[in-house]
Amino acid sequence: MLFEELSKKGTEFLGVKYPIISGGMTWISDFELVRAVAENGAFPVLAGGNMPPEIFEQEVDRCIDNLDKPFAVNLITISPNYRAQYEILLNKKVPFVVFAGSFPRKADIQGMKKSGKKTMSFASEGSIAGQQIRFGIDALILEGSEAGGHIGHVSLMVLLQQVLFNYDQVPIFVAGGIASGKMIAHLLLMGAAGCQLGTAFVMSEECTAHANFKKAFAKAHARQAISTPQYDSRLPVVAVRGIRNQGTEEFGRLQLELLKKLEAGILSREQAQYEVENFWVGALRRAVVDGDVDAGSLMAGQSVGLVRDVLPMKSIIENLVNEARAELAVVRDRLT
Repeated sequence: MLFEELSKKGTEFLGVKYPIISGGMTWISDFELVRAVAENGAFPVLAGGNMPPEIFEQEVDRCIDNLDKPFAVNLITISPNYRAQYEILLNKKVPFVVFAGSFPRKADIQGMKKSGKKTMSFASEGSIAGQQIRFGIDALILEGSEAGGHIGHVSLMVLLQQVLFNYDQVPIFVAGGIASGKMIAHLLLMGAAGCQLGTAFVMSEECTAHANFKKAFAKAHARQAISTPQYDSRLPVVAVRGIRNQGTEEFGRLQLELLKKLEAGILSREQAQYEVENFWVGALRRAVVDGDVDAGSLMAGQSVGLVRDVLPMKSIIENLVNEARAELAVVRDRLT
């Protein structure tokens, strides 16, 4: 009962059995993964990525037509196709939208709310959390720099103290480096409405990612999941965390090449940033879809060092929940 009591805020907001969110991962969080997560009581997020508008609409409609449980659609605000995807989603009966990549404008949040959707966005530091709440966001996701994919620069340990302990206006979910029910239990005790996981769900049988991609995850150590550096402030890039490989080195060379073109006036900053996002979309597809784990992008959080086995989604979620329940019982006994 303690698990249900602590989970209540998150489960009531999301409308699911367990306050566990499967993060929206480009090329990974497709309909098959969304359905598997939903059928097992957790909250799925369909990844918009940089899908062409017509394919994006088809995937959204597929979820609407085939799911009878809540789900969200993830929109990457820095994606070249963001605006087109946003306009399509406005007119769809999707219950939730998650803004990712960067921080949504007030008008974008309000537009989705007016269309009847609950909105969620990420907070990478305290000031951003305050801003998003002022803009009217319905819930926040604190994502520490331990997470995979596009990340901020602050660790979850600091964000908990900066944001979770100081804001109570909206439900706050926690993400970054989480791969065990024990951790979920303690985050719920701290006041989190729930947790978001990504890397752990890649290792599900239902995940359609290439077998090579999953094998790379199974072999990786936490220290191998590194974040990309920004070489020059003239080319602001959102850091991306992934398992180090040839693709990581290629991205470094791309930045240097783009900086030379910026200096020569061949490219504008906006065009250079577009090239950066284009690189990640293509590199991630090569790894997830084609299985090229050498040159492709292996976006993964540091929790990759905590997952080893490919399991059915049912087992993954049941293991997380059962472990959380057991840990809460241990804590209760310690306090009595």
